[in-house]
Amino acid sequence: MAVTDIVTGLEVHDVRFPTSDQLHGSDAMHPDPDYSAAYVVLRTADGPDGHGLCFTLGRGNDVMAAAIRALAPYVVGRPAPDTVGRLGALHRALTHDSQLRWLGPEKGVAQMAAGAVVNAAWDLAARRAGRPVWELLAGLSPEELVGLVDFRYLTDALTPTEALDLLRAAEPGRAGRTARLKAEGYPAYTTSPGWLGHDDATLVRLAEAAVADGFGQIKLKVGADLDDDLRRLRLARDAVGPDVRIAVDANQRWDVAEAVRWMTALAPYAPHWIEEPTSPDDVLGHAAVRAGQPVKVATGEHVANRVVFKQLLQAGAVDFVQLDAVRVAGVNDNLAILLLAAKYGVPVCPHAGGVGLCELVQHLAMFDYVAVSGSWEDRVIEYVDHLHEHFADPVVLARGRYRAPVAPGFSARMKPASLAAYRFPDGPVWRARGPRREAGVPA
Repeated sequence: MAVTDIVTGLEVHDVRFPTSDQLHGSDAMHPDPDYSAAYVVLRTADGPDGHGLCFTLGRGNDVMAAAIRALAPYVVGRPAPDTVGRLGALHRALTHDSQLRWLGPEKGVAQMAAGAVVNAAWDLAARRAGRPVWELLAGLSPEELVGLVDFRYLTDALTPTEALDLLRAAEPGRAGRTARLKAEGYPAYTTSPGWLGHDDATLVRLAEAAVADGFGQIKLKVGADLDDDLRRLRLARDAVGPDVRIAVDANQRWDVAEAVRWMTALAPYAPHWIEEPTSPDDVLGHAAVRAGQPVKVATGEHVANRVVFKQLLQAGAVDFVQLDAVRVAGVNDNLAILLLAAKYGVPVCPHAGGVGLCELVQHLAMFDYVAVSGSWEDRVIEYVDHLHEHFADPVVLARGRYRAPVAPGFSARMKPASLAAYRFPDGPVWRARGPRREAGVPA
């Protein structure tokens, strides 16, 4: 990695996109999302800079931005975190702060703010190394990777020695898997057909288009009305045929008994999984849903930290781990989650969509394939086809697969024109929408 200089500044931008106009992202719990990012830049004197973000649905993005600004003393005026040792130390410092921990610990706004800074640091380190994050991670030794993980609270499920063994077992095949990944890409699925705001004709049209584009799996939002869900799932199944997987996502809508009843009714249409059937904090509830009906269970988008993932795996509560690039404290926490999933033999199918989530999470899944699990069997990355045009290095899909990023960094850097246009509340896009939307007040 590059010779270190000093971080000269931490910039934060409140960036929001009016996606509620077209009901993009709409589901049973979030009917009117305005996809947004609290976007952070770590400035250095010599460059390059580091870019990261937190994803929100609009209101509250200013709170997230303020939390990120509160972390400036950990980086500004200090050596740039461009080495493995400094990246590990920064993660521990941000998540162990004796006063900020009171706001969590390791959950919510404080945790996500730490993740934005940690991810920006990884972007900086990878850009200085001239490599994409997935490839930078996959080139580290097992010992270096284990050194990045905070094993506190995890050793009853995964010890550093066990993690080393997993990584060493995968090490001999890294080169071959890297070559295959670059040649073939990583399997994806799409949620674009499945928003609850779509009418039936749009659902069918987008489902058929997804199959024509090479996707072997789509996802539908469910949970608002059972009769509607039965009709929509029937239409989707007729559109894609019996061989394309259809996952469904309740976005935390149900109590446990309701989830069991609802999914039992939907089971004849062969859902591949039910995502977030109940509260993301309810480990035993997920276990009960998994045991009470025939559809496999997936969760993770809103799981606050590696400890809850540990418990979900220990309890046999999930069939698929859906880590998120920005919900937990960045790359280091997600490395711990990948290692836990590998220890328990549970596939990782990352959550994406949003603002920049596809761009970031592809790196984590590809690193997992190359250096941790060594497999993409039963593994797919979510894909949603909007907002990528605002990024300097957007995701590239071909025939239903993510192409391996080649640009240095974490693919997190937004275009300056997009930052200026969608800045909230005074960017031109929001000024043109009137005072209610400028203030973020619900209509």
